[in-house]
Amino acid sequence: MTTLTPLFPRQPVPSLDVPLVGGGRWSMAARSPRTFTMVVFYRGLHCPICSRYLGDLNGRTGALAERGVEVVAISSDEADRAERAKASWKLDALDVGYGLGLDDARRWGLYLSTGRGPTSAGIEEPARFSEPGLFLVRPDGTLYFGTVQTMPFARPAFAEIVQALDFVIAKDYPARGEVLD
Repeated sequence: MTTLTPLFPRQPVPSLDVPLVGGGRWSMAARSPRTFTMVVFYRGLHCPICSRYLGDLNGRTGALAERGVEVVAISSDEADRAERAKASWKLDALDVGYGLGLDDARRWGLYLSTGRGPTSAGIEEPARFSEPGLFLVRPDGTLYFGTVQTMPFARPAFAEIVQALDFVIAKDYPARGEVLD
């Protein structure tokens, strides 16, 4: 059994490189945001809660860009499922990455689940997939904020994150939770 190691604020995040729906690749190493990179890990096409959550995020990409935040949503889905999610969930303003390896998911501290058949959306869960997580990463590649979940519900609200970013940016508020000893 693999033990999850949490990521710590002010420490470098693990490398991350995934293909994007529509072509190209998304790489953490290639990011150069003005303030933050927001990485949103979602469960996959089978998750109706992810559909609503990413739909909300899609509508806020402009507000996040105004604050200097680059955004990507990533799952362990294969290409065809990620393409279906982007199209059917109408994620026209959002970069959607796919093919997240489960070892990479664990390096980011994400929880893994096993498939249990079709969901309420009528779509089969993959045999194994990662549960949700949301991370804000500074331009220097260090963690500013992170949250991971074992369930699809009760995720951080993007409206609150946008509002918090105004305070964080204006006050140059430091990353918290950085104490390692």
